Amino acid sequence: MGVVEEGVYLPEDSSTSSSAEKGKLKNKKAKDSEALYYIQTAVADHIFPRISVATSAKEAWSILQKEYQGSAKVRIIKLQTLRRDFENMKMKDSETIDEYYTKVRELVNQLKAYGEDIPEKRS
Repeated sequence: MGVVEEGVYLPEDSSTSSSAEKGKLKNKKAKDSEALYYIQTAVADHIFPRISVATSAKEAWSILQKEYQGSAKVRIIKLQTLRRDFENMKMKDSETIDEYYTKVRELVNQLKAYGEDIPEKRS
């Protein structure tokens, strides 16, 4: 995800750049355009207008991150809520093992999506 997370650095004056540097920059711009294309085509039609103004993959990705993860404060609150839900999770009498396992996996995946490190074994 290098181009998406880091973006493409464009020098202010490219006239002093060597041909090798210009080639690398052209390659990075092409990768950025390709990544932006993939992001734009992967989102649902109702989400696309939010990122249609983005001129780089990094910009589009930042818009999506902010939209879906919220600010740092919101992420912290969401993580606290998910952790509490995980700690308090119990299987209901009416649930099958498969249903309970699915609920646990979904919660773990949400925690991981918010950056939580979930060990395989609890100590």
